Parts: sequence; structure tokens; C-alpha cells
Amino acid sequence: MAVCNLGCPFPSSFARKSTPFSRKRSSCRSTILCLGLNHSAKFRRDYTSVMIVPTGVGASIGGYAGDAIPVARTLSSVVDCLISHPNVLNAAMLYWPMPNTLYVEGYALDRFAEGLWALQPVHQNRVGLVLDAGIEEDLRLRHLQVADAARASLGLNVVEYVVTDTPLEVEMWVDPKGGQSTGRIRHPDSLLRAVRNLVNRSRVNAIAVVGRFPDEDIEETDDYRQGLGVDILAGVEAVISHLVVREFCIPCAHAPALSPPSLCPSLCPKSAAEERRAVFWQVMLIVSSFQ
Repeated sequence: MAVCNLGCPFPSSFARKSTPFSRKRSSCRSTILCLGLNHSAKFRRDYTSVMIVPTGVGASIGGYAGDAIPVARTLSSVVDCLISHPNVLNAAMLYWPMPNTLYVEGYALDRFAEGLWALQPVHQNRVGLVLDAGIEEDLRLRHLQVADAARASLGLNVVEYVVTDTPLEVEMWVDPKGGQSTGRIRHPDSLLRAVRNLVNRSRVNAIAVVGRFPDEDIEETDDYRQGLGVDILAGVEAVISHLVVREFCIPCAHAPALSPPSLCPSLCPKSAAEERRAVFWQVMLIVSSFQ
């Protein structure tokens, strides 16, 4: 699974020498046979499909931890190139590598669909890790150990981590009108400063963010664990990643830092992958997704 870098306008310090995806043919192609002509000329064209499942709305397929992956695999088998986003391709630490599938954060995918941004496949990114200052010391150490495991065992290019100068103070809720999950961080400037430090100092071109989520709100996930309702974490996770991508035009994914939930003996299979968050392997996924 490859990640797409973004060909949107950059400040001078982020200038790139890249050809916009929209101005050249990619390696993905399909063949169209002209009919009704006196010759059998063949015209080669890109056959690219985009798969989008909205985040935090309780979608029947894709509303849970990775239950859209089988659909994405099926779709990728009949197209030359599939472009999708974290809500489709991530299942806590679980995903299925698909060589013709490109991983694009949702905000960038929206801009791509509008024709405002271009996408360019890359082989590997320099990943920077941002940890919320609100994460307790022992929990922070767990996440750093997972990042080290990703570097040592998978050879992933996680070049540096920073801790935000102020706790982000994540808040999440379900919109009473629309029923979708959403939220905010009370200190977005702290997140942006941390990302800017990584970009300027280490020249990272992909960001993994781990925010401390409030444990007292996790009880609202009981319905979700039974295969009902919406993922209350997903909405604000999208808010966080959208903010980074909008400001810096580089890929970003988010993982929540949570205390381990109580054991649920009657867990819905569609929600089971979320239990992996308890052992902090979500960090492994978000850094490996960028390779």
C-alpha cells in the first residue's frame, strides 16, 4: 500500500520538484478497444477509482474497524489504481497490503476530487511522530516503544518524535442533529507548532499524531463494541488529521492514546480490531501506512 504525497502549493521552505499527478499519466492504466471503426486501434488510459466511506456516521460497511477492507480488496482487483483513505484501509493494527492502492488522508482526497490538489505516489516517506503532552509518562513510553519496534522490525523511516508544548485537550461528542461523531482539540496551535518543528528540523514529509483521548467518554463506545451506533473517536480523529494536512500539505494520520478498556466477552467481530488499541499497536499502523 503506497501513500500519495500532495502536489498542492507549498511555502518556499517546502518547495518540491514534482510533476502533478493531474498532468501526467501514472503507471495505472486500462485498455479501451475502439468499436465501429475499420481498424483495431487501442487507446491506453488510466483506470483509477476512488473509494470513500464517510467517517463517524455509522456506515453499514466501513463504519467499523476495517470492515471496508474486504470491499477495498475486491475493488482493487478490478481497477488499475484504487485511491482510498484511513477510514477504509485502517483496522487498528490490521490492514491488507494492496500494491495498486494509494493511501490518502481524507482532507487531501477531498481537494483531489475537487481538482484543486494533485497526488503523486511515493516509495517511502520520512515520518515524524507527534505525541500529545497530555499523555501520561508510562503511556507515552508504550507508544515510543511501538514506534521503535516499527523502526527495528519493519525498517520504517520514523526519523524523530516531538511532544507538544501544551496538552491538546481532545474533546469528542456525537452531533445531536446529524448523529455523526465529531469533536475538537482545545489547543490546535500546540499541534501545529509541533508539526512545524518536525518539518523544519527533520524534513519529514508525513506525520503520525497520537492524542490523549478522555477515558471518561469511552463508555459511550459500548454500543459500538456491539456493532451498533457510531465510532465516537473517528470524528475528532478526522478533525486532527485534516488540520495538519490543510496547513502543511503532507500526509497525516492519527491514533488515540487511551487506557485499556475493560474486557468485553461478547464483542461484535466488526468492532474487534478496535480492541487492539489497548496494546498500543495503532501507532505501528499509522507509521507503516506511510511506507
